[in-house]
Amino acid sequence: MSAILKIILLPFSFIYWLITATRNKLYDFGVFPSKEFDFPVICIGNLSVGGTGKTPHTEYIINLLANKYKIAVLSRGYKRKTKGFKIVDNRDTAETVGDEPLQIFLKNKNIIVAVDEKRYRGISNLRKLDSKPEIVLLDDAFQHRRVKAGLNILLTDYSKPYTDDFILPSGRLRESKNGSKRADLIVVTKSPSVLSPLEIRRITSIINPEAYQKVFFSYIDYLGLKPLNTKAESLIKFKESLKNSSVLLVSAIANPRPLKLYLKRYSKEVKSVDFNDHHQFEISDYTKIKKSLDEIFSQNKSIVITEKDAVKFDLSQFSDVPVFCIPISISFHKKEEESFNEEIERYVRSYRTK
Repeated sequence: MSAILKIILLPFSFIYWLITATRNKLYDFGVFPSKEFDFPVICIGNLSVGGTGKTPHTEYIINLLANKYKIAVLSRGYKRKTKGFKIVDNRDTAETVGDEPLQIFLKNKNIIVAVDEKRYRGISNLRKLDSKPEIVLLDDAFQHRRVKAGLNILLTDYSKPYTDDFILPSGRLRESKNGSKRADLIVVTKSPSVLSPLEIRRITSIINPEAYQKVFFSYIDYLGLKPLNTKAESLIKFKESLKNSSVLLVSAIANPRPLKLYLKRYSKEVKSVDFNDHHQFEISDYTKIKKSLDEIFSQNKSIVITEKDAVKFDLSQFSDVPVFCIPISISFHKKEEESFNEEIERYVRSYRTK
């Protein structure tokens, strides 16, 4: 967005700020009630619009706790075509439950994944189940003040921290930076895998956490290519990598730039077709992708998509070209992983002593 356009949009940002600030104050003063629960509820969210890595951080916490507790993940199910409470099952698609809940379900069959645009109702329905969860993880619910989570984890992108941003529509913030004070833990995501103590201190000083808040730094681990069709399986088998191949990255995520940079290190050429976050692919989109693929003159070419996009991508459209997805995981810097894990586990254990 240009600087001139940001200035033009400032009056609308002021109106947006006034509305969200008033709403937050009404919750803070108890005019609007917030519901607390007598079991662990962990919220993973952000202040900005998308792109901070909520889903992989949610999966990180799932992996940390799922072997010890019954876990449920509750999401709004953004851009789904259904309404109300629904438990995700094998019959669902990205259209019925949303791409991120479906991705979490397909990778974690040992937990409950549910969607409900009203989180309080969703939690209440989860606790009515015969095999009710002991812990509920709220994916992207930092602004959902109707529920008061016991532990709030706020994510912010290393390259686009909320401290340098502004309220919609002039910026990308859903509410004032002051909302960060509701967080217990702040995670600076998508940081470089090598980060000096000096840089950690610099960023932490910019965030200026409250005395009760702790700041952590995480980064993305790319786990290698996962073949999605027969052509891709053959390429992995015979070539081991994409170093002799041109890649077309197809993505419908908020910030594909880190993935593009990663792929450029391991392939001969990277071109991309970008869609809006959570975009549902249609026939016209596949036509656009095929056109971009035809414009790559190399004989050795492949399509790479994200895990989130893989759950809604029609592979039958590309049976003649290798298609891969690239799974990711989250790691923390230095000894921060142990400290972050302990913060989560200490919070959960606190309910066992009540």
